[in-house]
Amino acid sequence: MGILTEDMKRVVDEQRLGFVATVCPDGTPNVSPKGTTAVWGDDRLVFADLRSPQTIRNLEANQSVEINVVDHVVRKGYRFKGTGTVLRDGKDFDAITAMFHDNREVEPSRIRAVVVIDVTQALPLISPAYDKGMTEEEVTAAYKRRLVELYGPF
Repeated sequence: MGILTEDMKRVVDEQRLGFVATVCPDGTPNVSPKGTTAVWGDDRLVFADLRSPQTIRNLEANQSVEINVVDHVVRKGYRFKGTGTVLRDGKDFDAITAMFHDNREVEPSRIRAVVVIDVTQALPLISPAYDKGMTEEEVTAAYKRRLVELYGPF
């Protein structure tokens, strides 16, 4: 068994949106959302470079990366730390690009590169709302009420 548990894989597969943190050349953080975050085996995550020039430049200079993937409704998720490798061609690039096309309907021509993240640490992210003794159902109901306040009834 790898680092990624079945629940971690489920959350990534369901949510797809990961917030990727990299390190800029001046040492400052760069956080960028990636809607193509996906599982690639038991120890790897991937995302496609559709419009990520700074993230890609940062990873080419410093492979340190963290991705946070959270189910915003239940306010739980995971943080994944590791190293990211940028691929622009080759067998793995082709296979990952095909996966994004087949599973996410991303046109291969839009993918400039893919990033393979070798996950070295994975930890849970849980809202402090649970510290107050709230159940998942109560947290979910509160979030849904908030969405209605913001956007009106669905």
